[in-house]
Amino acid sequence: MERKYYIDNLRWLAILLLFPFHAAQIWSGGEYSGFYIWSHTNTVLYIFSTAVYPWYMTFLFTIAGMSCKYSLLKRTNRQFIAERTKKLLIPFFFGLLALVPVMTYIAEVFFNGYTGTYWQQYGLFFTKETDLTGYHGGFTPAHLWFLLYLFVISLAALLIVFLQKKCLPKFQVGSIPYFFIIFLFVPEWLCQYVLNIGGKSLGQFMILFLFGYYILSEESILQKLKHYRFVSLVLCILSGSLYTYLYCIENLRNIWMTGLYIFFGWMAIITLLGIGQSKLNFHNRISNYLTRASFPVYILHMPILVVAGFFVLKLPIGVAGQFSLIVLISLITTFLIYEIVKRVPILRFLLGITKQ
Repeated sequence: MERKYYIDNLRWLAILLLFPFHAAQIWSGGEYSGFYIWSHTNTVLYIFSTAVYPWYMTFLFTIAGMSCKYSLLKRTNRQFIAERTKKLLIPFFFGLLALVPVMTYIAEVFFNGYTGTYWQQYGLFFTKETDLTGYHGGFTPAHLWFLLYLFVISLAALLIVFLQKKCLPKFQVGSIPYFFIIFLFVPEWLCQYVLNIGGKSLGQFMILFLFGYYILSEESILQKLKHYRFVSLVLCILSGSLYTYLYCIENLRNIWMTGLYIFFGWMAIITLLGIGQSKLNFHNRISNYLTRASFPVYILHMPILVVAGFFVLKLPIGVAGQFSLIVLISLITTFLIYEIVKRVPILRFLLGITKQ
């Protein structure tokens, strides 16, 4: 099968978006809304982070499901499990022990006035009572929850696919109408309440992964998304604008807002897949480099950004200057560290970097 380069390009673009997104969280919501450091609420950055949040992680799980379909066409189940372990599980445990405590140390100092050493805080990391966010210290998987969820979901999906091939060997989705695809947000909405741990629903991400595997990997479906990409874009902009306004300006929180949140996120996913086929199905040296770098950059970026933010917030350069400097420093530093670790065999292994 010819490689779908637009999936690779959409993935690394989403990863790069995490730099401004996570930097914006320093000025989003309130002090207890959720991040390792916080300055004050800036309306523009609050709106930006709110507009990105409903779709960026759901999108990564969806294209992971699509990639799983293509991966299993050229790998055995055993090879797939070994690959997932090397790329997801080992980096998860490495990051949990080596990277995440850096962020909780900053949170302890910033919010709690912690004066102990880093290594004393390392003990707190495993013993302090916590809500699993780590935003004010204590144990947390931090951004690495994505790796753990994706590993669990990948293995569960592998079992589902195995059983499907045994029980329903001729099962295939085939062609379904575009407007039926839109309404797939309804089962996603229902699954959002399944195994929702700290706001991260295993049920929601699982069904999106399966949507990617069984539905969005079908060429006939992809062609529909490409054909109706401007319809998707309009619905995405309208629902996203409404959701962001109601959430940020009206402070509205209810079950219907959850439905709008899911609908907006789903429309963004199918919009990106439709436009991606049209505009992003290419590869060159830069895109190939960023494709290889995307996962280790995801793992490395957060502690670097939090440390950068801790020091940059002390500079009297205004919100725009602070935000831009945090993004720039964390982006450059992350890629510099990536260039170093990919040349060290043991670090390359621990970060799941399998190819150069």
